[in-house]
Amino acid sequence: MQKTQQMEGVKIPGNHQTEPRDTFKIAYAIHFLLGAGNLLPWNALITAADYFGHLYPSKHVERVFSVAYMSSSLLVLALIMGLGGNCKMIMSFRMRMNLGFSLFVLSLMVILLLDWAWDGNGSPGRPNGAYGVTVGSVVVCGLADGLVGGSLVGSAGKLPKHNLLYKLPVMQQHNKLLGTGNLNPRPNFWDVARKIRWPAFGIFTVYTVTLSIFPGFMAENIKSTICKDWYPVILITIYNVFDLVGKCLTAAYVLENVGKATWACMARLLFYPLFSVCLHGPSWMKNEVIVAFLTIALGLTNGYLTSVLMILTPKSVLDPEAEVSAVVMAVFLGMGLVAGSVLGWFWII
Repeated sequence: MQKTQQMEGVKIPGNHQTEPRDTFKIAYAIHFLLGAGNLLPWNALITAADYFGHLYPSKHVERVFSVAYMSSSLLVLALIMGLGGNCKMIMSFRMRMNLGFSLFVLSLMVILLLDWAWDGNGSPGRPNGAYGVTVGSVVVCGLADGLVGGSLVGSAGKLPKHNLLYKLPVMQQHNKLLGTGNLNPRPNFWDVARKIRWPAFGIFTVYTVTLSIFPGFMAENIKSTICKDWYPVILITIYNVFDLVGKCLTAAYVLENVGKATWACMARLLFYPLFSVCLHGPSWMKNEVIVAFLTIALGLTNGYLTSVLMILTPKSVLDPEAEVSAVVMAVFLGMGLVAGSVLGWFWII
């Protein structure tokens, strides 16, 4: 009982008048830019589906990219998880951010320089060596994503109410308050994972469903006589826009029940038969409007449910376990990405 009261004292400072305020939402803007920078390389790669398909027509480029990127990202997340608290001793948060974004820039520049050095006109039929270098650059992008994404989500997950950076006064005060007293031992990863097993399974399901359909299915399997080569680009853009809309919807309304959010994640399995009908069903189901509507629903539910689970899960555990819970969610999210990337090959089979 005494420990609970102490925790409450740490969680809510007694003097609200002296608490630093992030008046201009600088922390929010910085985290938004960091998140956008983290997502930009992957979205650039998948949006250029027609370009890579033109360069390597005999390869299932989007599916290979998905497996390469997500597997390497999950590998880094697993390494961070294994190191636990020692990760901060080996490499600071700032160093992880700087290294990750440097790898992003380097890998994307390699792809651009490869095109320039080869012939500069994007002619198809390049050798396997060029394809191998391109896939290798995607792997490096995935490593950077695991480094940046895992560190950023883990850092933000332990903070109260807003994502705050270490240099801001409000962040320094909350970290000081949470760090005093050593009221609880360091939380165990698997103990926290058991506590949040249902939201973790929900986030796994969300991304398994999404990555098994997007982008491989949209880039290769469905065709349009109206949009032609622009069809996959349009669908990928629609998905990305409504994924962002879904994430922003949590600013207006957050589903407060974790159980309901998890069941909503399970309901997304219905996308499999719906998209299968678009591929193998009657001609009227292959209509561009219906496919676009399903793509909107796929992106909207992906964005909203991801945000809901990432908001609710750290709040469902004790403060010292919040960062670990965010890492657990990031690991299960990564596992879902890899599982979905592998399942995406079944559309070909």
